[in-house]
Amino acid sequence: MRAALAATFLSLAGPALASDFSLALPVDCTLGETCYIQQYMDRDPGPGAQDFTCGTLSYDGHRGTDFALPTRADMEAGVDVLAAASGTVLGRRDGVEDAPFTPDRAEEIAGRECGNGVVLDHGGGWVTQYCHLRRGSVTVAPGQRVEVGHRLGQIGMSGKTEFPHLHLSLRKDGADVDPFGQAPEDHCDLSPTGDTMLWAPPLPYAAGGILDIGFADAIPRFDDIQAGNADRAITPSSPAFVIFAFAFGSRAGDRMILTVTGPKGELIRHEVTLERTQAQLFRAAGRQMRSPWPAGTYEGIATMLRGDTVIDQARAVIQVE
Repeated sequence: MRAALAATFLSLAGPALASDFSLALPVDCTLGETCYIQQYMDRDPGPGAQDFTCGTLSYDGHRGTDFALPTRADMEAGVDVLAAASGTVLGRRDGVEDAPFTPDRAEEIAGRECGNGVVLDHGGGWVTQYCHLRRGSVTVAPGQRVEVGHRLGQIGMSGKTEFPHLHLSLRKDGADVDPFGQAPEDHCDLSPTGDTMLWAPPLPYAAGGILDIGFADAIPRFDDIQAGNADRAITPSSPAFVIFAFAFGSRAGDRMILTVTGPKGELIRHEVTLERTQAQLFRAAGRQMRSPWPAGTYEGIATMLRGDTVIDQARAVIQVE
């Protein structure tokens, strides 16, 4: 039932970084359609967290960029992790289980929080590290030379992670580097004017968005939504008609509007103000059956708003027969 990710992207292209080193997209997917960036490097020097636009898509101490898949079903289908630049393999690990992190697993993965991964040396002091790869997917060996775009493995959930993603870290001479630019800490607009992105071409920024939308005959469990198997068929005798939306990057005060229209017009309209800033969330709305649902086509729309600006909108269609 998923509509393509359609988050509002802000162009942050600027002058090239004062370096001859650049990065290509490290995942074989399309940002804003089949994958998205869940978290950026934390640019707040204190106990808070800010991404490079001074937005909320980060957490305290996050030292990389998280390229995420909407659901675990997407991970199981297989999405390749690619070398972001040419280099030599310094190290690799495989064999760590793909499983959501819980506090009781902390001792089990101690020292292996990166999970399955690869480290590449690009010369000139530049090093990239690729974490949380899928168990059994790592394709390279220490000492091997790889070119940009070389397949290193696949996105997984190994190590300390709660969702399928690639955590990419970049370092120069041992120091962490944000590939989205090294603008001053107080530079909070969307047009960096000093050192800018290392991405070639520059990557767009999405301030949040809708990852999945679907229908069910009851309010689904969040775990089923994250797994990508929450959709259920609706028949004329289904006990309820429910629409759900799975989203990321919400801020306190954002609004979510869920609507369903069918053969007899509007069936559901639900608007809610989101009370908390959250990395991931879902909202659902529905109606109990009082008489059989009319056969025909039903369209669901989920809209995420920040103030009067539509951050994202997704659609899904279901046939009742």
